Amino acid sequence: MKIPLPKLKAILLYFANNTDVKFLGKVKLMKLVYFLDFMHLKQYGAPVTYDTYVNLEHGPIPSFIKNLVDDAADDIDNSILADTIQFERPKGTARCRILPKRKFTGNDKKYFSETELEVLERVCKKFGDKNTKFIEDASHKDSPWKKTKLLDKIPYTLAADDIDSKTSKEEIALLMEIS
Repeated sequence: MKIPLPKLKAILLYFANNTDVKFLGKVKLMKLVYFLDFMHLKQYGAPVTYDTYVNLEHGPIPSFIKNLVDDAADDIDNSILADTIQFERPKGTARCRILPKRKFTGNDKKYFSETELEVLERVCKKFGDKNTKFIEDASHKDSPWKKTKLLDKIPYTLAADDIDSKTSKEEIALLMEIS
């Protein structure tokens, strides 16, 4: 994975601070990261995290980020995300709610380009107050999930097959080759 840890933490903080916490569990968080990467890729020609995506039942997931969040949920005290997010299990549910450890600040903002900040904001406006099922269903409409099978690695080039993509498969393939 090519994203520096401080930038990844800033992404998690941004989402945790700019979405309705009653809906922010691990599945929704993974979909927010997916939409950040693929919306930025389709609009500007590059993903933000460069994580490896996998097709799972609930939609595409960034594998490295999912593993970090899962590890944090299992043992937050020994996690590299301990200073970034925390987990709450509402009574009577098996669900895990993700909460920020602190506010997203100007210091966090410096890790992003103008276009990355614009897409972060757009993703939160579109999905911030929506439940997990809504964002999961939205991810199932995209070519990267529709054109792969369960447990397949999802190539970034599939984003070019979506009608809203301004980037071609050739441009994405070249970018991924040189990155």
